Amino acid sequence: MRLLGIAAVAGFTALLVFAVSGLPAYGDPHAPAHRERSAAGTAVAGTYYLQNAYRDARTPNMVTVVLADYRSWDTLGEVVVVFASGLACYFVLRRRPLP
Repeated sequence: MRLLGIAAVAGFTALLVFAVSGLPAYGDPHAPAHRERSAAGTAVAGTYYLQNAYRDARTPNMVTVVLADYRSWDTLGEVVVVFASGLACYFVLRRRPLP
C-alpha cells in the first residue's frame, strides 16, 4: 500500500514537471497573455477588459467591472460554492453527540 502511494506521488510530480516545462518564461513579453491579438486575429480577453472596462460598465474600478460585469455568473457560482461549504461545516459542527 505504501509503495502504491509513493508511486502515485511520483507520477503526479512527473505530470506537474511536464506541465510546467511547457509554460513561457517568467516575464516573457511574447507570452500569449501579453499579446493584444490571438493567432486568429481576435482581441485577447485581457486586452479587451483593459480597453473597454469603463465604456462597457461606467465604473472606474476595473476589478469591480471584471468581477461584477464580465464574470458575474462565474463569481456567483463561486459564492454559492463557498456558501454551501460553510453551511455544510455549520451543520456538521453543530451535530449533537449520540446519547
